[in-house]
Amino acid sequence: MQAVLFDMDGVLVDSEYTYLETKTQMLQDRGIDKDESYQYQFMGTTHEHMWQVMKDECQLPETVAFYIQEMNQRRHDMIARDGVKPIKGVVDFVKALHQAGLPLAVASSSPRSEIEHFMEELGLDHCFQVYVSGEEVDHSKPAPDIFIEAAQQLGFSADQCVVFEDTKNGSLAAHRSRAYTIGFDNPDYPSQDLSAADELISDFSKINLADFLKRFEQK
Repeated sequence: MQAVLFDMDGVLVDSEYTYLETKTQMLQDRGIDKDESYQYQFMGTTHEHMWQVMKDECQLPETVAFYIQEMNQRRHDMIARDGVKPIKGVVDFVKALHQAGLPLAVASSSPRSEIEHFMEELGLDHCFQVYVSGEEVDHSKPAPDIFIEAAQQLGFSADQCVVFEDTKNGSLAAHRSRAYTIGFDNPDYPSQDLSAADELISDFSKINLADFLKRFEQK
């Protein structure tokens, strides 16, 4: 393996709750009684995809862009209140990989501006050579485009990379790109179907760095 690619929401940043809560509340405010579990299917997909599906299924009258803007404003209010929260153990892990000289990328369905802001807030912006957002590829997860693009921008093919993902759509995308896929089974959120991953972890702080780095030794 030559490089490491990270999803952002739910892997680097503890932000999934902002999506789950805001979208559920937005539907409820409009008299649509959907449980938060309804939103699990959208984890790892783009804002446009999730709201197009909800617009069609719930017969919402406004444009997709209208709902994205409202969601983002609600999320920004929550993040302003709570701060940008990292996933436990991941900041030290990323910094250790960077110090070891490994090429790193963020490959996230979130907008690029949000990726840049969150990585700066976590003090990780200097660790990543490449950011690729869902806005920059033709097909969103579970299509493999975003991981193929991130790997290429680092100068590798996806099958030379390790990907960390936490959702069904993301792990499918990583698997389809032929990357070695590590599923992050976050104990703080409902379990996702990560069966497409090659292995699972539940705590970044428990990864044995020396053993992990052996995967990158030249043979």
